[in-house]
Amino acid sequence: MKKTLIINGHPDKESFNYALSDAYKKGAISSGADIKEINIRELNFNPNLQFGYRKRMELEPDLIAAQEKLIWANHIVWVYPVWWSSVPAIMKGFLDRILLPGFAFKKKENSLLADKCLTGKSARIICTLDQPPWYYSLVYKSPSHNAIKKGTLHYIGVKKARIITIGPIRLSKEKFRTKWLNKVEKLGQKNR
Repeated sequence: MKKTLIINGHPDKESFNYALSDAYKKGAISSGADIKEINIRELNFNPNLQFGYRKRMELEPDLIAAQEKLIWANHIVWVYPVWWSSVPAIMKGFLDRILLPGFAFKKKENSLLADKCLTGKSARIICTLDQPPWYYSLVYKSPSHNAIKKGTLHYIGVKKARIITIGPIRLSKEKFRTKWLNKVEKLGQKNR
């Protein structure tokens, strides 16, 4: 059975990103997947990794629970908007605080390389834009895609990560949004 964790990085519960999360969840449940969720906006934690890795910050209970869900899952779905060619601040703080040395990776002594600790998992990235995806790719070279897929997921051991980019959301019509909700639900049914 596929153990799927859906992580929503949008700070607004009324956003289209929440509808996308729900659509994926509906599809995944219909295919028999076991589902857990993390809505980052609902977590109680300090998003500032104020000492970097120099000094340890104690993890809040919500972050400990989030780490346990990451370990449990064999498929992780990330849903978030692209803001300023990146992820929302609350999502970046979440990543900074939970993907710690010893949990997500282990630094090798006398080396710049690290061992990956979250191997054997796959990921689906669903992100929204206020511009056409082709423009984001061609003009900006998809920086948030590279940061999440390569700089984060590949670094911690999640090698198989697929991205779907939906946009432009701003000024989009109901027909456009419904089409994407249906597509995302079908992705959930395939659990990929």
